[in-house]
Amino acid sequence: MPGLLEGDRALITGAGRGIGRAMADAIEQEGAQVFRADLADADLSKPEGAAKLAEEAIRRLGTVSIFVHCASPQRQEAKHMMAVTYPEWREMLAVNLDAAFVLAQTLGRHMVDKRIKGRILVTTSLHAESPRNLPHYSASKAGQTMLVKELARALGPHGIRVNAIVPGAIPGEGFKGLPGMEKTIPLGRFGKPADVAAMALAVLSERFGAYVTGASILVDGGIALHNWIPPSNT
Repeated sequence: MPGLLEGDRALITGAGRGIGRAMADAIEQEGAQVFRADLADADLSKPEGAAKLAEEAIRRLGTVSIFVHCASPQRQEAKHMMAVTYPEWREMLAVNLDAAFVLAQTLGRHMVDKRIKGRILVTTSLHAESPRNLPHYSASKAGQTMLVKELARALGPHGIRVNAIVPGAIPGEGFKGLPGMEKTIPLGRFGKPADVAAMALAVLSERFGAYVTGASILVDGGIALHNWIPPSNT
């Protein structure tokens, strides 16, 4: 039986580690040809880096039908509101938001010109809507969330779907689970990159995600449901 993404050609940023690598592995296993981009391929903190990466993806793959943006600078918990510097603020927004815009716009035009019913997926965060003590990170994720909606509205008439995937508490890449934190997650455990990759496959595939666009899909074990009121077990 053909894979869910048989015949697709995909660019994945941030594919060298964590969620990005898990997504690239899963997409490749489902039959797509994958260009795994990381720091060695492009400096996404600079506008020309994103533009060159889009061009390189088209050159290597011939056409691009899937674009997944997972790249993000490493988070450091010490970089709170009163400590983060302006260059650190700019780098986070450049990689997370500016590069997402440049890559999605360029590849979106490519998909329209080639009449490809493509798919774009941006990895955002629960902290697009909830503070995280890392203002540069949260602001960039909030911007990504609206960018996804704008792209979905603009590209939908061309048959191109654009969505966000929203991971919860996934240890790694700058995040370490705090003692007792798992108790705040209704499903009782931290997430794994493979959990996010599995949902990404469903959203990217036409078999399961054909009528989904402009959505932010949570993969968080229910942690977003947590608040100061203890749950009832009766």
